[in-house]
Amino acid sequence: MDSVSYLNPAQLHSNPAFTHAVRIPAGHDLIVIGGQNGVDSSGRVVSSDLAGQARQALLNLRACLREANADLDHVIRWSILLKDGAPLYEGFAAFVEIWGQRPNPPALTVAMVNGFAVTGALCEIDALAAVPSA
Repeated sequence: MDSVSYLNPAQLHSNPAFTHAVRIPAGHDLIVIGGQNGVDSSGRVVSSDLAGQARQALLNLRACLREANADLDHVIRWSILLKDGAPLYEGFAAFVEIWGQRPNPPALTVAMVNGFAVTGALCEIDALAAVPSA
Protein backbone atom coordinates (compact mmCIF):
# COMPACT_ATOMS: atom_id res chain seq x y z
CA MET A 1 0.00 0.00 0.00
CA ASP A 2 1.34 3.44 -0.94
CA SER A 3 1.78 5.94 1.84
CA VAL A 4 0.41 9.47 1.94
CA SER A 5 2.63 11.91 0.00
CA TYR A 6 3.25 15.49 1.14
CA LEU A 7 3.89 17.65 -1.91
CA ASN A 8 5.65 21.01 -1.96
CA PRO A 9 6.36 22.09 -5.55
CA ALA A 10 9.74 23.81 -5.91
CA GLN A 11 8.14 26.83 -7.62
CA LEU A 12 5.97 27.58 -4.53
CA HIS A 13 7.02 29.28 -1.31
CA SER A 14 8.12 26.72 1.28
CA ASN A 15 6.81 27.04 4.83
CA PRO A 16 7.46 24.53 7.64
CA ALA A 17 3.98 25.15 9.08
CA PHE A 18 2.06 23.60 6.19
CA THR A 19 2.21 21.46 3.06
CA HIS A 20 0.82 22.74 -0.26
CA ALA A 21 -0.76 19.45 -1.36
CA VAL A 22 -1.30 15.95 -0.01
CA ARG A 23 -1.79 12.83 -2.12
CA ILE A 24 -3.88 10.09 -0.51
CA PRO A 25 -3.53 6.79 -2.35
CA ALA A 26 -6.13 4.02 -2.39
CA GLY A 27 -6.19 1.93 0.74
CA HIS A 28 -6.84 4.73 3.23
CA ASP A 29 -9.93 5.51 5.27
CA LEU A 30 -10.78 9.22 5.28
CA ILE A 31 -12.03 10.74 8.50
CA VAL A 32 -13.82 14.07 8.21
CA ILE A 33 -14.01 16.03 11.45
CA GLY A 34 -16.43 18.92 11.59
CA GLY A 35 -15.56 22.27 13.08
CA GLN A 36 -14.57 22.11 16.74
CA ASN A 37 -14.81 25.14 19.00
CA GLY A 38 -13.12 25.68 22.35
CA VAL A 39 -15.99 24.23 24.37
CA ASP A 40 -16.16 21.69 27.18
CA SER A 41 -18.35 18.58 27.30
CA SER A 42 -21.38 20.69 28.27
CA GLY A 43 -20.91 22.98 25.26
CA ARG A 44 -19.65 25.97 27.27
CA VAL A 45 -16.77 28.08 25.95
CA VAL A 46 -13.76 27.28 28.14
CA SER A 47 -11.90 30.57 27.98
CA SER A 48 -12.23 34.18 26.90
CA ASP A 49 -8.85 34.13 25.11
CA LEU A 50 -7.88 32.59 21.79
CA ALA A 51 -5.06 30.45 23.21
CA GLY A 52 -7.38 28.66 25.66
CA GLN A 53 -10.10 28.17 23.07
CA ALA A 54 -7.69 26.94 20.37
CA ARG A 55 -6.12 24.48 22.81
CA GLN A 56 -9.57 23.10 23.74
CA ALA A 57 -10.70 22.94 20.10
CA LEU A 58 -7.61 20.88 19.28
CA LEU A 59 -8.19 18.60 22.26
CA ASN A 60 -11.79 18.11 21.07
CA LEU A 61 -10.52 17.34 17.58
CA ARG A 62 -8.02 14.85 19.00
CA ALA A 63 -10.88 13.15 20.90
CA CYS A 64 -12.75 12.78 17.59
CA LEU A 65 -9.66 11.26 15.98
CA ARG A 66 -9.25 8.78 18.84
CA GLU A 67 -12.91 7.77 18.53
CA ALA A 68 -12.10 6.88 14.90
CA ASN A 69 -8.93 4.95 15.90
CA ALA A 70 -6.71 7.69 14.53
CA ASP A 71 -4.39 10.35 15.92
CA LEU A 72 -2.89 13.71 15.01
CA ASP A 73 -0.27 12.04 12.80
CA HIS A 74 -3.08 11.03 10.42
CA VAL A 75 -4.31 14.62 9.86
CA ILE A 76 -3.62 15.68 6.27
CA ARG A 77 -5.64 18.93 6.19
CA TRP A 78 -6.70 21.61 8.68
CA SER A 79 -9.14 24.47 8.24
CA ILE A 80 -8.75 27.07 10.95
CA LEU A 81 -11.29 29.86 11.24
CA LEU A 82 -10.56 32.76 13.58
CA LYS A 83 -12.86 35.55 14.66
CA ASP A 84 -11.90 38.74 12.89
CA GLY A 85 -9.46 40.64 15.09
CA ALA A 86 -8.43 37.63 17.21
CA PRO A 87 -4.68 37.57 17.96
CA LEU A 88 -3.39 35.04 15.43
CA TYR A 89 -0.16 34.30 17.28
CA GLU A 90 -1.97 33.32 20.52
CA GLY A 91 -3.81 30.68 18.54
CA PHE A 92 -0.65 29.63 16.73
CA ALA A 93 1.18 29.11 20.05
CA ALA A 94 -1.61 26.82 21.30
CA PHE A 95 -1.56 24.97 17.97
CA VAL A 96 2.20 24.35 18.23
CA GLU A 97 1.74 23.18 21.84
CA ILE A 98 -0.68 20.43 20.74
CA TRP A 99 0.69 19.70 17.25
CA GLY A 100 4.37 19.83 18.21
CA GLN A 101 7.07 19.53 15.57
CA ARG A 102 5.87 16.66 13.40
CA PRO A 103 7.82 16.17 10.14
CA ASN A 104 4.91 16.37 7.66
CA PRO A 105 2.61 19.29 8.34
CA PRO A 106 -0.87 19.01 6.78
CA ALA A 107 -2.29 21.26 4.10
CA LEU A 108 -3.77 24.31 5.78
CA THR A 109 -6.38 27.00 5.30
CA VAL A 110 -6.66 29.88 7.77
CA ALA A 111 -9.39 32.51 7.45
CA MET A 112 -10.80 35.33 9.54
CA VAL A 113 -14.57 35.35 9.89
CA ASN A 114 -17.22 37.59 11.41
CA GLY A 115 -18.46 35.11 14.01
CA PHE A 116 -19.53 31.58 14.92
CA ALA A 117 -22.70 29.76 15.90
CA VAL A 118 -21.29 29.30 19.41
CA THR A 119 -21.62 32.57 21.32
CA GLY A 120 -18.22 33.75 22.54
CA ALA A 121 -16.24 31.44 20.27
CA LEU A 122 -13.03 32.89 18.82
CA CYS A 123 -12.02 29.93 16.64
CA GLU A 124 -13.24 26.80 14.91
CA ILE A 125 -11.00 24.05 13.58
CA ASP A 126 -11.92 21.17 11.30
CA ALA A 127 -9.73 18.43 9.87
CA LEU A 128 -9.39 15.64 7.36
CA ALA A 129 -7.41 12.56 8.35
CA ALA A 130 -6.21 9.61 6.24
CA VAL A 131 -5.68 6.30 8.05
CA PRO A 132 -4.27 3.25 6.29
CA SER A 133 -7.04 0.65 5.95
CA ALA A 134 -6.63 -2.42 8.08
